Amino acid sequence: MADLRSVPVAPGRLPGIGHLGALARGPLEFLVALRGSGDIVRVDLGPKPVYFITAPRLHRQALTTPGFSRGRIYERARTLFGNGLATSDGALHLRQRRLVQPLFHRAHVESYLEMMAAQARALVDSWEHGRVVAVDRAMSDLMLKIVVNALTSRDIGRSAAAEIHRLMPVIMKGIALRMVTPVHPRFDAAADRLRRLVGELITAYRASPGDGSDLLAMLVAADMSDEQICDEVVSLLMAGTETPSSTLAWVFHELARHPSVEQRLHAEARSVLGGAPVTMEALGRLEYTRRVVTEALRLHPTLLFTLRTTQTVSLGGVEFPRGVELAYSPYALHRDPSLYPSPLHFDPDRSVPDAFSPFNFGVHKCVGEHFAWAEMMITVATIAARWSLRSCGPVREVLAIVPRPRSLPMRVVAR
Repeated sequence: MADLRSVPVAPGRLPGIGHLGALARGPLEFLVALRGSGDIVRVDLGPKPVYFITAPRLHRQALTTPGFSRGRIYERARTLFGNGLATSDGALHLRQRRLVQPLFHRAHVESYLEMMAAQARALVDSWEHGRVVAVDRAMSDLMLKIVVNALTSRDIGRSAAAEIHRLMPVIMKGIALRMVTPVHPRFDAAADRLRRLVGELITAYRASPGDGSDLLAMLVAADMSDEQICDEVVSLLMAGTETPSSTLAWVFHELARHPSVEQRLHAEARSVLGGAPVTMEALGRLEYTRRVVTEALRLHPTLLFTLRTTQTVSLGGVEFPRGVELAYSPYALHRDPSLYPSPLHFDPDRSVPDAFSPFNFGVHKCVGEHFAWAEMMITVATIAARWSLRSCGPVREVLAIVPRPRSLPMRVVAR
């Protein structure tokens, strides 16, 4: 078994700063290029080494093998998330997962489908032929409305929704920077206000439990402290907004670039929906729509996850002592040509290997996966049934937890 000295070092390391310069110049390109240096590659963030897993077989092994905790990025994220499911570890994470996971069983998700469809219809009804829409912002707003409506159905919750909508763009733009920099005043202020706002909602629900029909009521009824509930609510707001909204923005960008894919999607929407709203039965028949969303998740996934060894672990023929930082990038793995021929080509008909991991693996697999699939599928089908979206110019991918378009203005064309 080899030790850490055998792990190859990524090219571009400089004295003192390590690979920070290379990362600053092009983080997305840097991460994708790491696989050319080996299955496990050392990257120095200043004086601190991080060992990147680039081989798909080792990626899944690391996520399903005992001996790992979350790692450095998650420690920084606790400024916002506290110890919610998004950041917690070990026994605490397992306990929280048992409490929260029933909220996202299929039966509960199905109860929100009508609300999701109504929110999507309200969006498409507001559009006009020829109008230019900021699709990235429209998708963020829509996903946030769906999550907030699932979270709280009361008047006090609806009055808080406007402020949550104001805070979330600041948080979503700043969280990636906050994870790598110790100070980010605007983000920290927004995160603090969001947590205080959620705390006020929890207090109101404690005072008047109600019928327990929404997610916040179910959390309050569970065996959790107010602080734990706040952590979970903030995690739900972020998880239910960040990945789905970014994925949807990329879906419509890719459809505009691939007319044949768009035509097949529109044909399926016409055939399955026939002008009616999306139902649970219809979701099961929207097979090509699901493949389109899957391919967007494949090509535009989460940038980076970190791990830390909690004991000596053997991985890829290397022995990692306790306390070593590792990382893996779904973004880079999903661009590996050994898994995905012509990986940069948007192809909903491609087969999806086991390494496909948009919602993670193992004990940290996203509990809200069914909810996310439902809101994304409903949105794509509802828009495809009414509109085509045409590109208004070049689109630039920018750094975020889920790399997203810097802006995505698109022209709405009636079908």
